[in-house]
Amino acid sequence: MRAPIKRIATGIDVGTHATRVIIVEHTRGEAPRIIGTGVSETRGLRHGYIVNKIDAQKSIGVAIAHAEKMAGFKIKTAFLSIGGISLDSVIAHGNVTISRAGGEVGEQDLRKTSAEAEESLTHLANKRIVHRVVLRYKLDGKETLGDPRGMTGTKLEVKILFVTCLEQHLIDLIKTVEELGVEVELDEVVPSPIAAGQVALNKKQRSVGCALVNIGAETVSIAVFENDVPISLQVFPIGSTDITNDIALGLKIPLDEAEKVKLSGPAGTYSKKKLDEIIEARLYDIFELIEAHLKKIGRNGLLPAGIVLTGGGAGIATIEDLAKAVLKLPSSIAHPLMGTTGKHPIKDSAWLVAYGLAIYAIQRPEEESESGLSALIDTLKKLIKPFLP
Repeated sequence: MRAPIKRIATGIDVGTHATRVIIVEHTRGEAPRIIGTGVSETRGLRHGYIVNKIDAQKSIGVAIAHAEKMAGFKIKTAFLSIGGISLDSVIAHGNVTISRAGGEVGEQDLRKTSAEAEESLTHLANKRIVHRVVLRYKLDGKETLGDPRGMTGTKLEVKILFVTCLEQHLIDLIKTVEELGVEVELDEVVPSPIAAGQVALNKKQRSVGCALVNIGAETVSIAVFENDVPISLQVFPIGSTDITNDIALGLKIPLDEAEKVKLSGPAGTYSKKKLDEIIEARLYDIFELIEAHLKKIGRNGLLPAGIVLTGGGAGIATIEDLAKAVLKLPSSIAHPLMGTTGKHPIKDSAWLVAYGLAIYAIQRPEEESESGLSALIDTLKKLIKPFLP
């Protein structure tokens, strides 16, 4: 009996505040096992951009080295997160007349509609598409459920979500990691909110409608999910560091002390009322931006699974109540990574992006392998069929 095939996958999340690396081992039919983790303070980044390559490379290298030491081997390839304030999403449409005789929809028709949708995009100067999601197909004006290949009609339409970022930012990030000896393909770069959504949300939440809000050090991202896919993504240039700065100014205390007070409370030294007012004022600004985005896409008050909060800023005590009050939606903190196994299970939701990247990496090769095998079997059947009795 053949031994089950093990897959190894690595996720590297380069955040403005911290870089996190996770190495996962997976055997088909079993839960993924975390076999290596590494974290370091990120230097050389601002709002998600690399502003000092040497500092950034050193700090990323430290996190990679820690994960390699724990796992006992060198990382050769990895999936990499992309974030920053240039990350954005846009929806585009494409349509074609079915080319095959009999009007049967084929692979070529799908490619043509996708290409037309991409060609219709404007304002892409200096930007690169890093992710695309088909939101809907229509055949002769009627929405199809699932893959339209094999169906018959005359006109095929597609609606696609494209996620873009600054091309230079993307190139700088990939180059910085590759110079550390870790290979990263362009299609192995995943937007941070989408990677986190793989593990922070369950299938039901992603299906009925929900928003994943990550409050990072210098940015806040929102990814809205529906029908198990992302339908919108936005990043704002505001974060939990702004709250720390407000506390330092309001209470006239050093930044280090302000950070501790933000997360653990006043502990009798400062006025709790004043501290709450400072924190809530900045959080209110953040939730107002989120509310405006939800209104823009027609989802304000219409997400049954509500708002799920992650990131360092999600650790603030009053955040859930304020989110409910401003957004008028159910609000909760993303659960720690329940169900992760191995010698080094992780419980802090700050690891969600890195872990989501590793899971993304594990799932994709399996799917490609399976679809490739199915295609091979179909081809063999067609070749053999004429010789069968």
